[in-house]
Amino acid sequence: MGMVPNFLGVLAQSPDALKAFLGLHEIAAGGALDPQTRERIALVIAEENACEYCVAAHTAIGRKAGLTTSEIESNRAGSSQDARAAAAVEFARNLNEHKGDLTQAEFEAVRAAGYSDAEIVEIITHVGMNILTNLIGKAVQVEIDFPKIELLKAA
Repeated sequence: MGMVPNFLGVLAQSPDALKAFLGLHEIAAGGALDPQTRERIALVIAEENACEYCVAAHTAIGRKAGLTTSEIESNRAGSSQDARAAAAVEFARNLNEHKGDLTQAEFEAVRAAGYSDAEIVEIITHVGMNILTNLIGKAVQVEIDFPKIELLKAA
């Protein structure tokens, strides 16, 4: 990215925490989900959890991954302009909102959109990673070092 984000500087306070995060991030990035879908998930989770740092960071990263401004806005609102991606974003939002307690219908909706069981596990993994980053971003009030983006709703 041409910079070391402040978020990683905070994690570096504990080299083991930084290694754990970077290791999981690297492994998850090698999965079946494309970079755009991973960013869509990060955006909806950051918005839902009112993490200003993460919304700003993933807006910038999402643009680099090829997401348009209107797609980013859709993702933050819990959807996507792409039907298949919309199912992943909604599934991610439901996971976060219900803390993993999902209905069979919610699983069937993401499967009906063409996601395999492996991809569903990856969506769950990305939701978990993003909840972690949201917790850190909010708890230590990481200074925003990306263009600031206002949350859609008050925290």
